[in-house]
Amino acid sequence: MFDISTISLVLLLAMLFLLAIGMPLGFASAALAALVMFMKFGPDFLFGTFGTGPLGILSQRIYGLLTDYVLISIPLFIFMANLLERSGIAGQMYDSLNVWLSRTRGGIAIVTSIMAVIMAAMSGIIGGEVVLLGLIALPQMLKLGYNQNLAIGVICASGSLGTMIPPSIVLIMYGLITETSIKALFTASFLPGFMLASFFIIYIIIRTQLRPEDAPLPPDDPNDPKGREKTMLFLTFLATLGAGFGAALWLRVAFFTVTGQNRVLEGVDPIALGTVDYVWKIGAFVLICSGLIAFVFGKDRFKTSWAMGKGLVAPILVIGVVLGSIYGGITGITEAAGMGAIAVFVIAVMRGEMTGHLLWDSLKRTLKSTGTIIWVTIGATALAGAYTIAGGPTYIASAIVGLDVPAMGIILVMMLIFLILGALMDWVGIVLLVMPVFLPIVLKLPVEDLGLFGELNPRHVAIWFGVVFCMNMQVSFLSPPFGPAAFYLKSVAPAHISLTDIFKGFLPFICIQLLALSVLLIWPPIISVFL
Repeated sequence: MFDISTISLVLLLAMLFLLAIGMPLGFASAALAALVMFMKFGPDFLFGTFGTGPLGILSQRIYGLLTDYVLISIPLFIFMANLLERSGIAGQMYDSLNVWLSRTRGGIAIVTSIMAVIMAAMSGIIGGEVVLLGLIALPQMLKLGYNQNLAIGVICASGSLGTMIPPSIVLIMYGLITETSIKALFTASFLPGFMLASFFIIYIIIRTQLRPEDAPLPPDDPNDPKGREKTMLFLTFLATLGAGFGAALWLRVAFFTVTGQNRVLEGVDPIALGTVDYVWKIGAFVLICSGLIAFVFGKDRFKTSWAMGKGLVAPILVIGVVLGSIYGGITGITEAAGMGAIAVFVIAVMRGEMTGHLLWDSLKRTLKSTGTIIWVTIGATALAGAYTIAGGPTYIASAIVGLDVPAMGIILVMMLIFLILGALMDWVGIVLLVMPVFLPIVLKLPVEDLGLFGELNPRHVAIWFGVVFCMNMQVSFLSPPFGPAAFYLKSVAPAHISLTDIFKGFLPFICIQLLALSVLLIWPPIISVFL
């Protein structure tokens, strides 16, 4: 039958053609999987004994992926994001953040970035964040006279942070496909994700200081606290949060102590912040925070600060439930997703916002989004498996290694391919189709040749490449002509804002994303800081 080079060329041209005519990626991938098998094995593979041969291998691979327990976390995180988008939790959070930064130059843009980080840490979904920020923040910025390009760029770039900040669905899929620890991926992506968010905020601050007309200050409110008083109110609110969080940790330690679960055993890692000595440490912290509120800040400041910042409590609680349960060793990824969804549901009920229509609409949107991911997963897994059986990864590896370029040259070629693919197709297809080919090549490269500064731990290479891939996908969400963030924003933007205007606003933020990607490539050990 056909050799692998011919199969590869036909596969590339056929994929481009099918995507160009608008065929969904899942169906295109499945059709091409059948084509690859036909070209490699001929028509006999279709009529062999059922459950044996190449088709049997493909079916086992698809079944194994679809029955992976961690996959359940994806619809749970999507459901949680849909509830957040349709309840008033996000709107109240925006109002609370805006109170503290309202008199800061570029304050609303900074608030938008911070809100995006918090929402990313709650659910890890991208589309809902961009739509929600477009509904809440865009009218505010345009009303105050913010530069349109700045407003658009901040919303879409910050709204795409869900790919980098845990619990990122992109990282979950990468971990499933490459059999890499998802918890380790979450831990490794913390610093790069917050680094990228800080780059956005620094850019906003510098631009608005150099060009004040891009971010006019809102009218002065005589009732708004100013100067030292506003700082004291903010410190009071931080002390309140510290006392509440500390009290919850103290109850946890007390429970472990009473039940004897925190005894230190040889060869067993102690419970994080859960051993007996933390009873008095956390207790002292709670007493200090309570003392500051009672004797330094005062009762009036406590009431005022709580009224100003209470909109942040529910999001912080959800983040604590999701990430706290994962890193506290209480649950796995899937259980944490379920607990987060329940937490958002309960909060919406307590706020009186949960209705039958809201719940049904969230469930329908969850089913639609999950169905898309599942069908792409089936098709792309079949294609990746068929191409692997045909010898594709070995052929691609030989071709890339045969370029006789240094390790970083190979990595840069891969980054370029990711950037091109990211502008043309969805991240799910990329991670399912390309990672089985690229990751084995990366794992064979000399680890000492990766990056320019520092040496990456060999056990962290797959984790580093996953974080680099997610950073690359950040760029894809803004890349013309098919950057999904642009279409998400266009669906809620005023009529006078065109897609051309939206993509124009992306340019400086794409440069910032490429700068963050460069940091990961130049200094790979940055992902190992918390590992």
